[in-house]
Amino acid sequence: MANLPTFRIRTRRKYYRLIFTGIMALMMSLIISSALLLVKVGFVDGFFMELMHSWGLAFVFAWPSAYICAYLVQEHVLSRIKFY
Repeated sequence: MANLPTFRIRTRRKYYRLIFTGIMALMMSLIISSALLLVKVGFVDGFFMELMHSWGLAFVFAWPSAYICAYLVQEHVLSRIKFY
C-alpha cells in the first residue's frame, strides 16, 4: 500500500465547535435523509437527486440546531458533571 501524505488543516481553536458541529450535522443529515427517503418512497428512479435535495434542506436545519445543542450541553450539562 502506498504511503499517501496526510491532509491537515491549521485553524484557530475558537473555530473548533463550529467545524465539529458542521461535520457532525453534515454526516447526520445525510444518514437521516437517506433512511427517511428509503422508508418513505423506497429506492426509485431519481433517488440520488431526491436525496441531494433532501440532504441540502436537512443540513440547513441540522447545522444551527447542532451548534445550539452542542453549546447547551457543553456549557450547562457537562459543566455540572465531575469527570475523573
